[in-house]
Amino acid sequence: MSIATDTSNEKDVEAFNALGVEGADPRTVIHQTNPKTHANTLMVAGNVVIPAETPHHGFLIFLLIELHGSLIQVQYSGESMDYKPSKNSTSSASIAKHLVTLISEIIESITWVEIEKENLAEIGCYLYRICPVIMELQKTEYTTNNATEILQSLSKSITEAKDLVNKCQRGTISNSESELKGNMSHLERVIKEMGACLTLIPSSTFQGQEYAEVSVQALSNEMLSAHFEVGQSQGLQTEELDPHKYFSEEARNEESATIESDLYPASVEESTDNSRELNAPDFVEFLKPTSLCRPRKHISSSSSSTSLARMTDHMEPLYQTFYCPLTKQIMDDPVTLQSGVTYDRKAITEWLEESDNSQGIFCPTTGQKLLSRVLKTNVALKTTIEEWKERNEVARINISRSALFVSASPSMVLEAIRDLQDICKSKQYNKIQVHNAEILPLLCKLLKYKDRDVRYAALELLRELTKEDDDSKIMISEMVDMSTVIKMVTSGHQPIRHAALLLLLELSRSEALQEEIGSVPGGILMLIRIKYNQPDDAFSSEKADEILKNLESSPENIKKMAENGLLEPLLKHLTEGSEEMQTEMAEYLGEIALGNDRETYVAKRASPPLIKMVHGGNTLTRTAAFKALAKIASCHANAKILAKSGIIQIMVEEMFTRRIYGEPINSKGEAAAILASILEAGLDLENLQVNSHGHRLASDYVLYNFIEMIKHSTPDDLNINLIRILLCLAKSPRSMSTIVSMVKESEASYTLVELLNNPHEELGIAAIKLLIVLIPYMGHIIVERLCKTAGQPENLILDRNETTRITQKQAVSSTFLAKLPHQSLTLNLALLRKNTVPAILQQINQIQGTCIRTGRYVIPYLEGLVSILVRFTTTLYEPQMLFLARDYNFTSVFTELLMKTSSDEVQRLSAIGLENLSLESINLSKPPQIKKTKFLKLLYPPKFLSSISSKERKLPLCPVHRGACSSQNTFCLVDAKAVERLLACLDHENVEVVEAALSALCTLLDDEVDVEMSVGMLCELNTIQNVLNAMKEHKGEGLWKKSFWLIDRFLVKGGSRCASDISQDRLLPATLVNAFHHGDIDTRQMAERILRHLNKMPN
Repeated sequence: MSIATDTSNEKDVEAFNALGVEGADPRTVIHQTNPKTHANTLMVAGNVVIPAETPHHGFLIFLLIELHGSLIQVQYSGESMDYKPSKNSTSSASIAKHLVTLISEIIESITWVEIEKENLAEIGCYLYRICPVIMELQKTEYTTNNATEILQSLSKSITEAKDLVNKCQRGTISNSESELKGNMSHLERVIKEMGACLTLIPSSTFQGQEYAEVSVQALSNEMLSAHFEVGQSQGLQTEELDPHKYFSEEARNEESATIESDLYPASVEESTDNSRELNAPDFVEFLKPTSLCRPRKHISSSSSSTSLARMTDHMEPLYQTFYCPLTKQIMDDPVTLQSGVTYDRKAITEWLEESDNSQGIFCPTTGQKLLSRVLKTNVALKTTIEEWKERNEVARINISRSALFVSASPSMVLEAIRDLQDICKSKQYNKIQVHNAEILPLLCKLLKYKDRDVRYAALELLRELTKEDDDSKIMISEMVDMSTVIKMVTSGHQPIRHAALLLLLELSRSEALQEEIGSVPGGILMLIRIKYNQPDDAFSSEKADEILKNLESSPENIKKMAENGLLEPLLKHLTEGSEEMQTEMAEYLGEIALGNDRETYVAKRASPPLIKMVHGGNTLTRTAAFKALAKIASCHANAKILAKSGIIQIMVEEMFTRRIYGEPINSKGEAAAILASILEAGLDLENLQVNSHGHRLASDYVLYNFIEMIKHSTPDDLNINLIRILLCLAKSPRSMSTIVSMVKESEASYTLVELLNNPHEELGIAAIKLLIVLIPYMGHIIVERLCKTAGQPENLILDRNETTRITQKQAVSSTFLAKLPHQSLTLNLALLRKNTVPAILQQINQIQGTCIRTGRYVIPYLEGLVSILVRFTTTLYEPQMLFLARDYNFTSVFTELLMKTSSDEVQRLSAIGLENLSLESINLSKPPQIKKTKFLKLLYPPKFLSSISSKERKLPLCPVHRGACSSQNTFCLVDAKAVERLLACLDHENVEVVEAALSALCTLLDDEVDVEMSVGMLCELNTIQNVLNAMKEHKGEGLWKKSFWLIDRFLVKGGSRCASDISQDRLLPATLVNAFHHGDIDTRQMAERILRHLNKMPN
């Protein structure tokens, strides 16, 4: 026999590998039988010859048909046969899966058949009961030689059964009795053939499980003896036993309660005694889709009510005596009355209570009067029922597993899950049976099933399996991706959301899984969101809250909760937890970032326990508490809360007197940091008490201790925070005077100046800030200390960083030098001799040319550099300073800075620099003196001949300074074209810039210059109008003085033209009157003179 295929399929490789043919090319496969030895061989691609077992002949053809999905031709003994593919199965497993799917389809079809409903229901029951047998056969493919053949035989029968059932549907066949009988006869034959197939299953298939083998044999016998009659009602009838007889037999042998292997099933014939008729399940009704897909909440949890449960109630042989005469249901707790009749305890108890009367009580079955209400447990019957239920439940589990394994229709899967859930609820041991059946992996896969009802049911069953069983919880966590459950928690479908929450709640009760649940990215955040979504879904909110409470057992989860906005668990464990837990919570609190809306709440809750931990905890606890308090204190809004809790006294005590076991604790730095953060919030420092002796924070005692701590060698971090504290205290005038006095007396200024050379940048910045605050009170002392310190003051300017970005230290350093007394010749000469001016000018040019990247410290740095240049102009009486100003042409530098900067302070400083330079111009500008020798006199013509050429021989003179001037040598503002730029500054919105510009212009009208020429020049530049406009825009004593002085000079020296321009201004008289009434003495005098000039006051 040979088989040839014309298509290639990658699935063939797996199939052939399963048959032992590895490395095969599935495009050409030849299966031959040796005519001499009759040995079977399998030849693949003409290269490999491998023996093949006889049972594989037909199966190989089946595989190729299924894999290729196309028609193939088989040649055998010269004959040719065509095989068409079926539609499923590449192995015994796939055949089994296909068969179970066919059975599911048959059962679905039966629900729509309107004729012979009872017979078809019995046929469907047979097919359903054969499912676990099929699944067992596919698992024993390699241990049972004829397993595949049995499956193929069953496949043929089941396929024929499906065709026959389809014929029974409405409209397919006529309603004639002969046709119906023929069709049912064929179905009867098919059922018997299937029963015959089951007899071929060898005992080795059951692997020693005697019960399984007995059950299959019983099913086979039933199917072989099946008989269906058209038109006869089918029902379930049980043999009516004599209760007296049964009771007497039970009394004689109460301990014997075993189940025989040949128990007969209940008769399928209808009982003639209607009073004893059993409530057998209506199979057809339960197979309808509406029944299968009903919501879970309508299923009773007390007893099985699914179709699978009702079917499997009758899968195992049972006695009529299993049923309670009152409820017609299998009894849970059989008890026997005095009459000898056995009932279910609950049913007979209720009946006795309801029928209690004065005439006595009677047996509901026999009518015999009962003399006693004693209910005696029927131990033998109870044991028998329990064993029957156990066997029946195993069968139900196997059937349900089959449905889940093949992923049948949603309705079938749903029924299987629900039946498993009822089984698990009935007895704890059944959960173990479900685990042993390897159903968990199937359930986990169903969490991604397309039908949401199935997903919901799978979640419910998983939750049931995890109840009170940590091992199951761990097993589920290993099989289920926890993120999948978290995702389902946020489902828009409420039942799924609730079921996922309930499952997660069960899993969270296991300490081993709590951290794993919390580690799911975004999981805790989702739970917190659901927790606070109570108005929309109160149930979800409640369950999410319970889950979060379970997760609190893990400190790492508490941290994640705090990071995601749920701070209550952290604060709770910080307050009520063990010392170890409190320490860990304090550490977390010091690490997490708190939102502005939560910081105050945290401060109120956490401050008391943290202060308690600082006061009495061990070293680790104290360290964690300090860290958390520092975090809380960094928010200025918490300052009052912390101060009210008494933290200031605790921190001062830590800094001054704290000791444990006689050894100082290294907590001064942490305490100082916390105290500094609180004081920087702007509290009233005068009234803050720091100890029981009545000392306040601004007292001499406290300030002295702070300054002494700075003087002595202490850690850099502590020094930084001590300086921060002093900066806060220096805001109080009383404290400032005490600090200045103590710094002078204790020589702490040396220490502060020496800190400028400290490599710790932050410490250097803090020291400079404190020195800047002290400059107005002891500026010359600081200059003296600075010039005596190695590397100073040049390091404040020449200190470069590796990047081009301006740092905070550079900015505060330039500001520090700028604020030191400008007239200090000692400092100016020190800066000059250290060659700092070229570096300053270079930095200014780079900033102006945008060579340096912008940053928050660029403008303060530029202002400080310009101010340092201005300080040189205050000591021009020193020849070295004069040479410096000329050499670097300070007049041009300041003139350019007037207009090429965006900083008001730079403009103001530039105007001040020009003012200082202009004041020196009158001393530097002198008329040129030309000495004539006798020889030169002979060369000159007589005077009357030289009148024309004399003007050409005169050197140009400055009209203002009456001498030869230049911007570089004499600092002449006229020659530097600075007047126009100063006038432009009068239109500035910053009054300080306007005042500085006016001061510089005033130098051009000084008594030592040619005022008339200067007035004339300024009038041509419309100076009067600019000054009047400035007076309209700004008010202030300083502006009035300078403006009035200029106007007065114009009125006195400018003649009628200037007087006319000034008198035409309508707002000027009102400004003059206002200044006359409210100005100081000098301002009133100048206003009065101008009013007299304008005839507004009598002379």
